[in-house]
Amino acid sequence: MECARLSRYGLLSVQGADAREFLHAQLTNDIRNLPPDHAALAGWCSAKGRLLATFLVIPAPQGFLLQLARDLAPTVAKRLSMFILRSKVKIADESEAWAQSGFWDADRNAEKVEWQNRVGLVPVGEKRVLRLEPAASASAECRGDEETWTLQEIRAGRPLITAATQDQFVPQMVNLETLGGVDFQKGCYPGQEIVARAQYRGQVKRRMVRLPAPQGERLRPGQQFNGGTVVDSAGGELLAVMPV
Repeated sequence: MECARLSRYGLLSVQGADAREFLHAQLTNDIRNLPPDHAALAGWCSAKGRLLATFLVIPAPQGFLLQLARDLAPTVAKRLSMFILRSKVKIADESEAWAQSGFWDADRNAEKVEWQNRVGLVPVGEKRVLRLEPAASASAECRGDEETWTLQEIRAGRPLITAATQDQFVPQMVNLETLGGVDFQKGCYPGQEIVARAQYRGQVKRRMVRLPAPQGERLRPGQQFNGGTVVDSAGGELLAVMPV
């Protein structure tokens, strides 16, 4: 089993008596019925249905943790907090407080989120696990290459919205619904009508695909490539939203 410390992700905590209902009302996925031992992909959209962030929603001993792009964590925490109103919810950017590590080629597939002594193990794919632990007591064992983890995310087709791609795509453009990150039966959330219209009226004219990167060139999120927009890139491969 190999592992790498993951620096490209941030982490928000969402706590309080109304945390579950608050996230259910804001995100594209059904958080109300999310089991306590399962994580879920979800998007947070603008009123125009464009993704402001993609999250891995992780049930935690005290509320939820939201994994997102590190460069979005401060602004998303602040903007999301504007919607709390009278809800009993507290949102904080805890990116510095947690160490995140990715493990792959595990002996077996993990199936459930597990917490023990403030250390969380979160299954994210075939024989891949995300480990969360307090930064102050984090293990120094992981010395693998983070790009290997990113390449596996690309091959799994999992989009990560960053500052360079924020507010550009409806969820279907990055295939979030095919990954189980959109629930079309759950009711209202910001941008819900536009997302539903794009789904049922066939208005999605761009889709994310996996492509080889130009030899010797490292493309960055937000760059234009063959008429499309790069979402992620690592190890000579990339995800890009291209015209259908």
